[in-house]
Amino acid sequence: MVVAQYNIGVEATIEVIGGKWKPVILCHLKHGKLRTSELKKAIPQITQKMLTQQLRELEKDGIINRIVYEQVPPKVEYEISEYGRSLNELLENLCKWGEFHIKKRTEDGEDIRLDAAEFINLP
Repeated sequence: MVVAQYNIGVEATIEVIGGKWKPVILCHLKHGKLRTSELKKAIPQITQKMLTQQLRELEKDGIINRIVYEQVPPKVEYEISEYGRSLNELLENLCKWGEFHIKKRTEDGEDIRLDAAEFINLP
């Protein structure tokens, strides 16, 4: 059996939610249950293959729940699990810092487009 070994706690965090897409997926799921197609629409740059892979990994780590409705056609939704909700404060801080960073870059004269403007409170 392989034993996980970390030098600092943040390594364990990054192992679970690191990468380009997992935090984005989790921020969308913070607002409630979503189907795969709704997540794909919310994150148009992600490929279907990558979305499926990231959802599987988050489910395996217990961060999200996959809810299957026994109906025709089949319906599957994803939600943040009770355990995953322990990441809420961290995700909020990541979002707030990103908004702060975007504001700073805009003030420095950069032209930045933020498609999800309805989710944030930029002054």
